[in-house]
Amino acid sequence: MNASLQTSSTQANIPANPIHVARGSTAETLPAIFQASVNLVIFERNLAHSVTRYCESLMAERPSFNLRRAIPLAGVAKTLATALPDLPHRDAFVEDLTLLLEMYACLFDLEEVGTRVQVLDRAMCPRFHTDKLGCRLVSTYVGAGTEWLSDSVIDRSKLGKGNAGLSDTESGLIQRGATVEQVNAGDVVLLKGDGWFDNDGRGAVHRSPAVGVGESRMVVTLDFA
Repeated sequence: MNASLQTSSTQANIPANPIHVARGSTAETLPAIFQASVNLVIFERNLAHSVTRYCESLMAERPSFNLRRAIPLAGVAKTLATALPDLPHRDAFVEDLTLLLEMYACLFDLEEVGTRVQVLDRAMCPRFHTDKLGCRLVSTYVGAGTEWLSDSVIDRSKLGKGNAGLSDTESGLIQRGATVEQVNAGDVVLLKGDGWFDNDGRGAVHRSPAVGVGESRMVVTLDFA
């Protein structure tokens, strides 16, 4: 990613809605997260077959794999290669994940990135919620992608304790007949949280998808270290 990415957000067609979702098929979509009216950005992409093959092998060999650490941008590829299991096509996965770390660090001017690579056999966050941090990047490499709700179909007062112990469908959080949106495996998602400057109570509403019996997902999340 280069400096032109930072300025390309002005080219995005973002209406003046209170809260909006931006999506596109190139990385130039990502800086739209800096728009005050945007709290969720989706960079739609397809993974290389070699990347998927590595992830599937890792899931089979290490079904409880959980890598969690702050990774400096200096020597990031070498750090990842050392931390990840030595399986066929590891270099392809390292190259792809390095790109994500570099994009995220470029966007937010970071020298290191809080990185988590995890195989999951259950929903880590099964309820719709907002994050209490600035901005998280999520990308599912294998399995069902993150689910999210458009701001126009939710009652934010029903988030968290506001649900009064009822499920998301029973509490009134989601309008009757509303669509639960979902990203695809490979997509890169930026989720603006309540901790973003002047964004309290306006974070992206999302959840982990349900995972069926005998199934699993491989997910990468990036945060400010």
